[in-house]
Amino acid sequence: MPPPADPVPARIFTIRGVRVILDTGLARLYGVSTKRFNEAFKRNRHRFPEDFAFQLTPEKADNLRSQTVTSSQGHGGRRYSPWVFTEHGALMAANLLRSERAVEMSVYVVRAFVKQREMLTSNAVILKLLADEVRQHGDGVVKHSRTARAALARVQLCRCPLRAA
Repeated sequence: MPPPADPVPARIFTIRGVRVILDTGLARLYGVSTKRFNEAFKRNRHRFPEDFAFQLTPEKADNLRSQTVTSSQGHGGRRYSPWVFTEHGALMAANLLRSERAVEMSVYVVRAFVKQREMLTSNAVILKLLADEVRQHGDGVVKHSRTARAALARVQLCRCPLRAA
């Protein structure tokens, strides 16, 4: 089966320090409606501990809705907060649906999560090397390079620790 038209990584968000995918994204990938997907999930809720799936708070859902193109509550959209699934929860959900497409697409979902983890690890190593260089040589190391100055500025803005998912 070919990869999905819209990439899986674009559907992955970081919430509570964990990379997750929305129920709507999984339903679309697995070829079922969000309603059917959530029905199967709710019938098997006992299989999903909090680190596999959790429901967003209304505030988080509103914040996410403002960042993505999702329907508003006043125009026939969702009336409840969406569920989000970690990498493990996405795999478990594919097993619930028992469709060939769900099984095939779960491979793409897992690969997307793995790719993001690799990118974060790679970026962390690069940022550590840059920070070590600045610490060793002072700010002079970046004064002569526009690219290095821009990278350092981004690092200083981000200064948030990476958390394992």
